[in-house]
Amino acid sequence: MATFAATGDTIPNLQYKASSLDLKESDEKAEGVDFVTTKESIYLHDDIDWDSPEYRDIPQIVRDVVSFDDDPTISTITFRTVVLSAFYVAIGACVGQLSFYRTTSATFSVFFVILTSWPFGRALARVLPAWRISLGPLGSFSLNPGPFSTKEHVLIGMAANAGASGNWATYLPANAKIYYDIDMHPAVALFFGWATAFIGYSFAALVRQILIYDPQFLFPLSLQQVTLYRSMHGTSEEHDIRTRRQMNVFWILCVAMFAWQFFPEFIFPMTAALAPICWFGRKNHTANFVGSGIGGIGVLNFTLNWSNITSTIITQPYFVQVILFTGFVITTWILIPIAYFGNLWGSPKYKVMSNGVFTKNGTAYPFLSMLTSEGQLNQTVYDEVGLVYAGAQYMWAIFFWYASYISAFVWMGLFAGPKVWAVIKSHYTKKNVHNDKLSNIMKAYPEVPLWQWAAIFLASAVTLLVIVLKGNIYMPLFTYFVAIAFGGAATLPMSLVYAISGFSMKVGLFNELIYGYMIDVPGSSPHPLGQLAYRIISGNVWYDVRTVIEDQKIGHYMHIAPRAVIFSQILGSVIGLPVNYAIMRWVLSSKMDYLREIVDDPNGQWTAQDLKSYNTAGVQYALVGPRRLFQDASYTPLWYGFMTGAVAPLVVWLLHRRFKRANFHLWNTTIFFANMAEFRGNISTGPLTQIILGTIWNFYLYRYRYKFWSMWAYITGAALDTGFSLNLLFIFATLAAAGVTMPKWWGNNEQSVERCFGK
Repeated sequence: MATFAATGDTIPNLQYKASSLDLKESDEKAEGVDFVTTKESIYLHDDIDWDSPEYRDIPQIVRDVVSFDDDPTISTITFRTVVLSAFYVAIGACVGQLSFYRTTSATFSVFFVILTSWPFGRALARVLPAWRISLGPLGSFSLNPGPFSTKEHVLIGMAANAGASGNWATYLPANAKIYYDIDMHPAVALFFGWATAFIGYSFAALVRQILIYDPQFLFPLSLQQVTLYRSMHGTSEEHDIRTRRQMNVFWILCVAMFAWQFFPEFIFPMTAALAPICWFGRKNHTANFVGSGIGGIGVLNFTLNWSNITSTIITQPYFVQVILFTGFVITTWILIPIAYFGNLWGSPKYKVMSNGVFTKNGTAYPFLSMLTSEGQLNQTVYDEVGLVYAGAQYMWAIFFWYASYISAFVWMGLFAGPKVWAVIKSHYTKKNVHNDKLSNIMKAYPEVPLWQWAAIFLASAVTLLVIVLKGNIYMPLFTYFVAIAFGGAATLPMSLVYAISGFSMKVGLFNELIYGYMIDVPGSSPHPLGQLAYRIISGNVWYDVRTVIEDQKIGHYMHIAPRAVIFSQILGSVIGLPVNYAIMRWVLSSKMDYLREIVDDPNGQWTAQDLKSYNTAGVQYALVGPRRLFQDASYTPLWYGFMTGAVAPLVVWLLHRRFKRANFHLWNTTIFFANMAEFRGNISTGPLTQIILGTIWNFYLYRYRYKFWSMWAYITGAALDTGFSLNLLFIFATLAAAGVTMPKWWGNNEQSVERCFGK
């Protein structure tokens, strides 16, 4: 049992079987959550003494997955690595950027990259000549240094993962065009994106020693990728047979999903939201609101659209799925009906399921007319219009964002404080706190030196400084430095949540609150785009650190030099951003009427609801400002979100200390509050289907059919995500680009594709 050295508190190894919330192991194991039945392990290490100092702190799931042997001489960064990385980054960046503008979407699957880059890499190893190419004073390289290696394979996946994330910084030029008809110069948009990404990369140095080298921080998604890499790279005949079977199933499921997605996305949209309550309720208003998954609360609403499900039913631990579904039930099936039918919290004057902004009488808030040509607040117009208001769902989202932000820090202090403090002390005592086998293997590879991290940070910071000083993003200079400081402060607590659960939480609206108070001084521009730029700089740090650290954990498990890992990640970001930008311009030119809500998308997908939420926050916190907001009684209760976020983790921690075997520490309040803060918007049809399928995959199959799960779980999720992504690209690049539309018929009703009439 792995414990905190200082306190004896269990570090939760939050893998699937342990998160079942119904542990059936012996009393000795009931407290811990780090067991996996050894007899079902894919890889056995019979010659290892697990009680020795090098191995005893390594969790069982890690022992079952990773290798404890390494060959430092095999190739890493090669011509093949760079070429295949560029290819997969370009594909992934297209899918990642398209997802920004949709209500739901499956992310580009790194498992697709893992499965398909391996045969391509081996093919290049067979056909490329072994020529040596000179780079002058920089040296030379070989086109074909020998067999395609496991480490090359892993680095290609890392590059694709870094470049396919969609780059959050493109929100700024997209919002500028959609809501303010401002065309940001391409150079400003690109360098703003690169700089914010690489500042996040440099901040990874702050948390490496804690999260990478401590074997208790698992990064569940990393372990899943490692499992697949090791499965594919075995040398025995059994491994070859296993890999062939997996690849065959992968392509069958991928093609099947590609073909199927034409139905919910184009031909038969009704399959995306099956609403039996609507069908039996006919035109009853209450029945249709309750049963509808598009614009309603989606009770007993099922979906056959993979974008509403995604492979998170496999990749997220089951305890996380339970927390997420619980949060959904509370916010969507309980709070929304209370507001909607009880006419509470401003409903129906302010539409409860809207993330837009309203005047006091419920009309759309005219934020454009309140800005002068210099980006200042037109006080005369504001005095006429008055305060900005929002619907109930968006208002309690603010409350829970505040709670989740504070909860992350309190949770870190209570559950991981001793570990963090031990690493901090080690910098002064020069005593290595991590002496496990994996960490000892990595001592053969030089770390990225501090001066290189500093150089990445300085280059990025200076680039952003120039953009801010030029006035391109409406952001006061002093707020830029505060954004970087707050981004750095959030890096560790947010990364801890991700490291133990695989749940990626947003920083939330706390940054907007700080920004609003900072610019509430004479001479500062309250333009909402300045607030969004601040949010991106302070929040993008954490998002990019998440990507960097997760892939560095894979490098740790697969024994790859840290410098090679960082190179592949930077390569992915450099290539990916221009593709992101090009796809953004493509979406804006072809879907603008949907994005501006001039025309309703019948499937409720091309809504850019995230961008709308960010603009709403900009209007609230920048244009109007928190000083004015919190003078109104409707906003005052939001302050209690901070108290809730501080107290809830303490309650869970005390319960965990008192009732060790109850596994209270699985109920992570940060994840719970962050999920309750998620704006559900137009689509509420996915969570019920997700929890049913998640229970099958990550509770029943993982717990009782582990061999089947370990063989097919990741393959299935990767294949279905990939089939969806390829279908989305195909429809967008062919049918949508050519203006082809599906004729209206029974399964594609122009009033309601799910046949929920009279909402």
